[in-house]
Amino acid sequence: MSLSELRVFGRSGTPISPLTLGTMNFGEGTGNGQGAPTGADESIRIIHAALDAGITAVDTADVYSQGESEQVVGRALRGRRDDVFLATKFHGQMSRNPAHSGNSRRWIMQAVEGSLRRLQTDRIDLYQAHRPDYNTDVLETITTLNDLIRQGKILYYGTSVFTPAQLVEAQWLATTNHLIPPVGNQVPYSMLVRGNERDVLPIAQQYGLGVLAYGPLAGGWLSGSFVLESGKPPTRVHTLPGRYDLSGPSSERKLLAADSLARLADKLELSLVDLAVGFALTHPAISSVIIGPRSEEHLQAYLRAADVQLGETVLDAIDDLVPPGTNFVERDAGAIVPSIEFAELRRR
Repeated sequence: MSLSELRVFGRSGTPISPLTLGTMNFGEGTGNGQGAPTGADESIRIIHAALDAGITAVDTADVYSQGESEQVVGRALRGRRDDVFLATKFHGQMSRNPAHSGNSRRWIMQAVEGSLRRLQTDRIDLYQAHRPDYNTDVLETITTLNDLIRQGKILYYGTSVFTPAQLVEAQWLATTNHLIPPVGNQVPYSMLVRGNERDVLPIAQQYGLGVLAYGPLAGGWLSGSFVLESGKPPTRVHTLPGRYDLSGPSSERKLLAADSLARLADKLELSLVDLAVGFALTHPAISSVIIGPRSEEHLQAYLRAADVQLGETVLDAIDDLVPPGTNFVERDAGAIVPSIEFAELRRR
């Protein structure tokens, strides 16, 4: 596998690179405390370097640094917009006003205009619901997105971390109401986060959905700096503390698995990043793996990993360490459904 070997994004027929540049780390200010440790100038250099290397897809979201990431992407793509499959997302709260969030028609129609303005473009290639909205009927959401396609403001739409039932419901509602159905889904997927192998990825294949897989390094657990001897926490421990509490038995098992995978990579004379990205690229349902570099050095490590090919023996060894379908921590699924998160929904 190399960046020149493009993959088709689901039934859309659109070819994209096997790596997608994720921009959650990019913002106008350095270390602004909003999930953007990389300043604007360096972010633009990283984007240009990624495009020059052969990456053709860029994924962002309105909520990343409250619009700053989209602004940086818009600046970086001047003169190169037509060569990029540009994806962004809506759902997250964009101001102190809670009405400025969600998947309702009222908010989507506002959100898309904001994204188009910040991205300095006349259309979004893939517009994604960043999370399910349990207060909004799915039919309202997909009807609105269907209208945006008719208006030419978006070309395709998709979802992110939707449950299997929600994925099927969206397809069924679109078909029965003569609407354009979603063509993609974004999911977490790594050697440590394999729960989506049970149902989400097979459903994506069944309906011809393109899949953007994020978190190949499992939020830092597979970055190469987190093994038993080091005693160092993952790099994002402060931004996502709920996923890095090492006091519980599930996290302890996850830590042991991460250490074993690091040892496997060392035995194969690969970096852990090579092994992690190579693994994520192997699943037949995955269209492209989202990478999230914070520096040009990080980008180069990801680019080298795109050339890694893992044989059956190596994949079997990974399966032995982390069985298919395994999630160690519920939060690793990307979102916790209300029926699990809120006890009052399970008790009379």
